Amino acid sequence: MRVLVIEDDRKVASFIQTGLQQEGYAVDAMHDGNSAGDQAGAMDYDAVVLDLMLPGRSGFQVLRDIRARKPSLPVLILTAKDSLDERVAGLDAGADDYMAKPFALAELSARLRALLRRGAPRESVLRVADLEMDTIRRLVRRGGTLIELKPKEYALLEFLMRNTDRPLTRSLIIEHVWDVHFDSISNVVEVHINSLRNKIDRGFGVPLIHTVRGVGYMLTDSPS
Repeated sequence: MRVLVIEDDRKVASFIQTGLQQEGYAVDAMHDGNSAGDQAGAMDYDAVVLDLMLPGRSGFQVLRDIRARKPSLPVLILTAKDSLDERVAGLDAGADDYMAKPFALAELSARLRALLRRGAPRESVLRVADLEMDTIRRLVRRGGTLIELKPKEYALLEFLMRNTDRPLTRSLIIEHVWDVHFDSISNVVEVHINSLRNKIDRGFGVPLIHTVRGVGYMLTDSPS
């Protein structure tokens, strides 16, 4: 899952970014409204966390920009203004949810998960052969055996499972699982793929994670 955080307070933005990254999200952060709408429209984000009080274009203007390009993209407004009029204005402008500062990261994360479930239809339980992922409880099993995954391993496996039988390039994996500032020269994709293979495939007979020569990787139970 990839989230865009638009927040002018860099400490708050960093707090959100770090917390969500620890849960396995890929998170990009912006600190003004001038190009935030273009960023949200150009990249394939699953959700946006948007502050209303931004330098440059206001949060309301950014929200209108986002809605013009991506009407169904979940947007959670995060702001110090918590009056009834402000909440109504934010929701009327097209926000999907509204949180006032100060806030608890656990609640922000829970609200994001709720928005993602409420948005575009997404299966809550993914299955490929005897591999099963419960995306609500964040549990992974193969052949009934519970498999412990680190946050980025989980995020990578979810992306692979949501694109079963589709060859995924290394750059596409980086775009969806890591943030926009990630060092594309790093071999972190290969490291995480190898780690997943050790946990998902080793000892289970039929391998599910395959290397597609010259392309990248694919998760499938019926390689050609």
